[in-house]
Amino acid sequence: MKLLDPDDPFFARPWVRWVTVLLPTGWGLAELFWIGSPMWGVLFLAAGAYAAWALLLNRKGD
Repeated sequence: MKLLDPDDPFFARPWVRWVTVLLPTGWGLAELFWIGSPMWGVLFLAAGAYAAWALLLNRKGD
C-alpha cells in the first residue's frame, strides 16, 4: 500500500495533484518563516516534497 497512490482516481485531475503538493509546502514555509516552528516547517516541507515526487515527478502518463 502506497502513502500517495498517483493512480487513484482522486488524483486524476491535475489541479488536485497540485493542491496536494502546494498546501503542505506553503504551510511548511509559513511554519518556518512566520510562525517560527522549524520542526513543523521541515516536516511539512518534507511532506510537500514527497507529494511532488509521488504525484508530479514519478507519475505515469495519463
